[in-house]
Amino acid sequence: MVRSRDRSRRRPAYRRRPNEFYWLWIAATATYGVGDVVSTIAFLRYVPTIEEANPVVRVALESFGLSGLVALKIAVYLVMLWISVEGAREGDGLLYYFPPVLLTATGTYLTASNVRLLWLS
Repeated sequence: MVRSRDRSRRRPAYRRRPNEFYWLWIAATATYGVGDVVSTIAFLRYVPTIEEANPVVRVALESFGLSGLVALKIAVYLVMLWISVEGAREGDGLLYYFPPVLLTATGTYLTASNVRLLWLS
């Protein structure tokens, strides 16, 4: 029996290792989705004299309020999830792992930064 090396015939990584896929995205959701959003809201509420530093987030907040922030986060999250799923389907490890790892690292940094600024103010 000859096993095909064709990547298109292999099951995607999220089907072969579903727990890994879920935990990668749970970490991204916890840090980028929940941690950063909650710490940003707390920061904006309790330190109103300081404005949002990210110009894209600032425009979303000024235009649509907190729902703009959440909508922007969801849009970025869904694009990154799509890239990860497509990477898994194509057998591209970089595209599979990079999005949730990037969101987790970014979310951790932003949450820590917001909490630090809250603490110092």
